Amino acid sequence: MTTETSPTAASQTVEPGDPAAADAELIEAPRTARLDTVEVAATTPEKEQPYAALGLKPDEYERIRNILGRRPTSAELAMYSVMWSEHCSYKSSKVYLRQFGKKVTPEMKQHLMVGMGENAGVLDIGEGWAVTFKIESHNHPSYIEPFQGAATGVGGIVRDIISMGARPVAVMDALRFGAIDHPDTARVVHGVVAGISFYGNCLGLPNIGGETWFDPVYQANPLVNALAVGVMRHEDLHLANAKGTGNKVVLFGARTGGDGIGGASILASDTFAEGGPTKRPAVQVGDPFAEKVLIECCLELFAGDLVEGIQDLGAAGISCATSELASNGDGGMSIVLDEVLLRDPTLTPEEILMSESQERMMAIVRPEKLDGFMEVVRKWDVETSVLGEVTDTGRLSITWRGEEIVNVDPRTVAVDGPVYERPVAYPSYLDALQADTTESLARPADDAGDELRAQFLQLVGSANQADAAWITNQYDHYVLGNTALASPDDAGMIRVDEESGLGVSVATDANGRYSQLDPRAGAQLALAEAYRNVAVTGAKPMGVSDCLNFGSPENPEVMWQFAQSVEGLADGCLELGIPVTGGNVSFYNQTGDVPIHPTPVVAVLGVIDDVARRIPSGWQDDGHNIYLLGDTYAELDGSAWAGVVHDHLGGRPPYVDLAREKQLAELLQAAALEGLIDSAHDLSDGGLAIALAEAVNRFGVGARVFLGEVTEDAGIDLATALFSESTGRVIVSVPREDDVRFRGLCEGRGYPVRRIGVTDAASQALEVQDAFTVSVDELRGLNRAPLADAFGPVVGY
Repeated sequence: MTTETSPTAASQTVEPGDPAAADAELIEAPRTARLDTVEVAATTPEKEQPYAALGLKPDEYERIRNILGRRPTSAELAMYSVMWSEHCSYKSSKVYLRQFGKKVTPEMKQHLMVGMGENAGVLDIGEGWAVTFKIESHNHPSYIEPFQGAATGVGGIVRDIISMGARPVAVMDALRFGAIDHPDTARVVHGVVAGISFYGNCLGLPNIGGETWFDPVYQANPLVNALAVGVMRHEDLHLANAKGTGNKVVLFGARTGGDGIGGASILASDTFAEGGPTKRPAVQVGDPFAEKVLIECCLELFAGDLVEGIQDLGAAGISCATSELASNGDGGMSIVLDEVLLRDPTLTPEEILMSESQERMMAIVRPEKLDGFMEVVRKWDVETSVLGEVTDTGRLSITWRGEEIVNVDPRTVAVDGPVYERPVAYPSYLDALQADTTESLARPADDAGDELRAQFLQLVGSANQADAAWITNQYDHYVLGNTALASPDDAGMIRVDEESGLGVSVATDANGRYSQLDPRAGAQLALAEAYRNVAVTGAKPMGVSDCLNFGSPENPEVMWQFAQSVEGLADGCLELGIPVTGGNVSFYNQTGDVPIHPTPVVAVLGVIDDVARRIPSGWQDDGHNIYLLGDTYAELDGSAWAGVVHDHLGGRPPYVDLAREKQLAELLQAAALEGLIDSAHDLSDGGLAIALAEAVNRFGVGARVFLGEVTEDAGIDLATALFSESTGRVIVSVPREDDVRFRGLCEGRGYPVRRIGVTDAASQALEVQDAFTVSVDELRGLNRAPLADAFGPVVGY
């Protein structure tokens, strides 16, 4: 049912004669009597207010009083608490994040249509098409209520895409869970995966990839980072702001309920206590079918030029949407809060302002276009109410039952919040950790084939190198019919234009083990891996979105990690020549005093002129030569081999040469354009060993591998050649008829290339010459076992 204006607060309560009427009167009467208006606040400066319970510090509360020249009303206090929260205001991270806007070149801005500060970044990908993408966290809710926490994380990031005027076309996720065998991990994994698959599948969006890690450090702080991609024509781009005095402020979508209250200020901006989850009401409840309707409704409103802009209601709800729209526009807005359609008529004005109920949008509509707007929302059966209008007062004024309960400068709420330069301290543990290298760890001798085989299989059957099909098979990869690549390929790829074949490739990566050893290097290694994963599909990397997951900013050692990571990422993007288009910071990921490993998740998006030239990650044909591009060094610190075989974390992560990564990406694009390679797979976690195993498993085609040239040239043993995680490396398969041209391409560009084997379909095995042989069946069985043993049968197997 579509409603243009909401019923009054009185008519939304129970009807007279209802058995609950007497109770409702008891609820409503005292709330009305206690209404804290702007007038009341000005005359009762001594009133004590629960600012600490809302996440505000004493000095922040005093600052609010100074801004207003009086104490805040309870509604104003609610607004400031959510908008000044760490999650919404970035008050501890702003001073560092500015590097992303400062460390840019003309090259980096060439294709950037919208950068940081909007709902999502936008890139020009050519042929009149633009793509918008962003990754954000929903970590804390996903520990408390895994299903709804993860589901609403997907819903929220999709609404960011809608608000830019784009049609969502794909989603991805980057997940971190506790130890795979911990009793609580199954609860979180089952809930998170079910929530992501439920919401994404119901929306009809393909989930094209991502990553999953298990580590005890994430036990009580799982990371659920959701990414969405949208496409639009250049002329369809829209930005959200409240301009034009007299324009209407319209709320449409789902009704406002009691779910998600304080999610940003309390749940997402605090740590978990040892007592366990206690903030269940702060987790939102999602309805993907309502969001699907909202997508189509918004796109029709944009197409009909019926809105000046649309803002999604996510973190901080109406508090965020009104203050941000007003700040980005002419600076004034008048709102009648009684007009908000409610699921729960007992909500107080403070709760209405703080609620993070899902599937809601706020639009700015010219008065002469309001009828047309209403026709569209009626068509889609979307409930709607006109809350107020844009003013020229420079103030955000909100009334409730005829009384003014908010009167603030919106910029003080949404823009000019606290900015902290928190104490930074070099971690006390770091020197000892970096000194504890893998040099002393035992490695199998070259002639110890059985031991090499055992360690190889140990990695193949480990949780973080395992086949993630238990998760990904629950997602629909191919809905909409434009998926060119999806999990388990190194990156997902979506066709944007059906006629030309123009498409985009996206990958997400992070390695918390590397970042624990060296946060700056860890961030650059995440960037390099995501960049390389896009490049191996044949696409040209063009932009970055990041989700920076860290412990408490009140811990000086965590702030040092954060500062190092942001600097490393900003410098890395500058060297690669690709901009950061937007992202998210998630602090307070710790239990008690123990933070997670710093985990900067980096998403890279690239463009390919024709998805028909895409390159899969595994070989499919017999008799193709296998080449290793790049040099291998003795770099085992922080490696999967060190962790799985020796339960060791120490030393320094692999060296990353970003100029070399850029050179490699250009080489792969040239090879793809000329059709010289049939498959390409990056080398990262688990090194060459895991890359070979995954390339074999992809299509079940075996290979014979000989690593003599690699070990001799680098002066390393066979174990190091297999397990080193040196960067700037990929393996490719090349048809024999293209062999000479391919080698010439590599040599002409000065990139190291070594032939290390040949594909062998008949053998049904991976043979490492003079070391060991493993059948395809054994490889697949071991690789699939970890998740199936922990969580149950795999869908589709």
